[in-house]
Amino acid sequence: MSRIVGIDLGTTNSVVAVMEDGGPVVIPAREGSHTVPSIVAFSRRGERLVGSLAKRQAATNPEGTFFAIKRLIGRKRNDPHVDEASRHVPYRIAAAGNGDAHVQVGDRVFSPQEVAAAVLSHLKEIGEEYTGSKITDAVITVPAYFDDSQRQATRDAGRIAGLNVLRILNEPTAASLAYGTMREGTDERVIAVYDLGGGTFDISILRLSQGVYEVLATAGDTFLGGEDFDQRIIAWLAGEFLRETGVDALADRLALQRLKEAAEKAKCELSRQDVADIQLPFLATTPKGPAHLARTLTRAAFEDLVRDLVERTRGPCEEALGAAGLTHEQIEDVLLVGGQTRTPLVQETVREIFRREPNRQVNPDEVVALGAAIQAGVLRGDVKEIVLLDVTPLSLGVEVRGGAFVKMIDRGATVPCRRTRVFTTTADNQSKVEIHVLQGERELATANKSLARFDLVGIPPAPKGTPQIEVAFDIDSNGIVSVSARDLASGLEQQVVVTPTTGLTPHEIERAIGEAESYAEEDRRRIHASRTKAKLQGLLATSEKSFAEFASLLRPDQQTDIRGVFDECRRALSGDDVDTLHAALDRLNGISRTLAELAMYDPNAF
Repeated sequence: MSRIVGIDLGTTNSVVAVMEDGGPVVIPAREGSHTVPSIVAFSRRGERLVGSLAKRQAATNPEGTFFAIKRLIGRKRNDPHVDEASRHVPYRIAAAGNGDAHVQVGDRVFSPQEVAAAVLSHLKEIGEEYTGSKITDAVITVPAYFDDSQRQATRDAGRIAGLNVLRILNEPTAASLAYGTMREGTDERVIAVYDLGGGTFDISILRLSQGVYEVLATAGDTFLGGEDFDQRIIAWLAGEFLRETGVDALADRLALQRLKEAAEKAKCELSRQDVADIQLPFLATTPKGPAHLARTLTRAAFEDLVRDLVERTRGPCEEALGAAGLTHEQIEDVLLVGGQTRTPLVQETVREIFRREPNRQVNPDEVVALGAAIQAGVLRGDVKEIVLLDVTPLSLGVEVRGGAFVKMIDRGATVPCRRTRVFTTTADNQSKVEIHVLQGERELATANKSLARFDLVGIPPAPKGTPQIEVAFDIDSNGIVSVSARDLASGLEQQVVVTPTTGLTPHEIERAIGEAESYAEEDRRRIHASRTKAKLQGLLATSEKSFAEFASLLRPDQQTDIRGVFDECRRALSGDDVDTLHAALDRLNGISRTLAELAMYDPNAF
């Protein structure tokens, strides 16, 4: 059976892991780090860059560099959160024909799923290089508070990347899996997983006992994370710069990108030290000349900027405790997950909420991917005696007459689960009914998230209130919802097609898969060219050094030929054509052998 990878698709960074020798291990990226920036860029030449390469060129290509795309996935363009995000990123967020949020560079438009798929495809390639085999299956994690549209969109992203997504796993649940395998003993333990990442916040309460991981309650905020902390620093820097120079740096996309990079760097520094120096020379041009920005941000000042963001995590924590029917004293351990939990103010707040010191034994950046790899091991049969009992984060139901929302599955229900309920018609001889599926907690249907609409047709003519229409809701182990309906009067189940109110159509997915494959081929070509370049550069440097030492032993015409080959190599290195690089490398190999033979016969050589 082929290897199955576990992927933490993060807002800021992503991680891929796999089971190795009975335990989960994080697969290092090509640059050596364990995390891959969740950034995708399209250069002015049309090339696609992913990860560190995309991050390094962001300052010079802000409009074509997409980050924090996880915040847009599965959302409409008119979502207030998307509107807020559009004010803080240098790239353009547009609306597709169905109203979904898309990103745009030039005249090209991409769905968030396609951008996320580029990151997943990059992680897939890293996994294949590490394992030496083709990767086709994956477990991908999502925030526990992701709704059905966001989960479906994440699965679509995996499919576009060429992955068969075997399981969509909640991030806190994944973290608890990794925690459970690391701790000693199998005694029952109730833990809280406080997950504050780059774009989302989750809190989950779990009971761990004899290999059973039972989620008791979950709560959170899908638009609260490290990106918001960065924005506070950006706003402060831009305000200082405006006051000092009269220039609005936020109106300049290049300046905004530089502010973002400086803010992220300062935030990370303030997790380790009390002061961060921010230096941004030539941030803008004024009538008086270049304008520079130099500021010192103290940890105390930073905490004042973000205190309300940290406080926003208290409510969901109390809500989750209440839903689990537990008190703070009954929580035996608090696991910190997500890079933003390194912030001292966050750790202090967690201590206050749960009245205990949080657990720092796990790496907050890697623990979710490790848990995903363990779940992959469970699915593959390598890991046994582990049972996951997760819950649905939000209630599910339908809209009824008068615009009311009737819940079919309450939040906190253990998944997978199935619920049925019988409805009827509101008019005489009604031949069809529209079933509007929603997710949320409000009693008014329009105040909840619309998931899908479909018509049940072919109902036999009858007075209103007579037909019996059974609606069934199913939630699978991925937390993904399916809805069906049948007319009990005729005894025949009606075939219905649920048309999601958000997401890609099958045609759009197939198109995206085709484009992703073409980009994958381009990526492989670029990687091959990069490696050939590295070989050529190394051999050229060695050969030029040897030539400088032994040129006097060669005839003038030989010296001219060798210099010509060197010039050919330098021209090849200035481009990315693989055939040209290989041709230059072949010629240089011949020259290298000639120079090596000279060294052997040089009377002064050792």
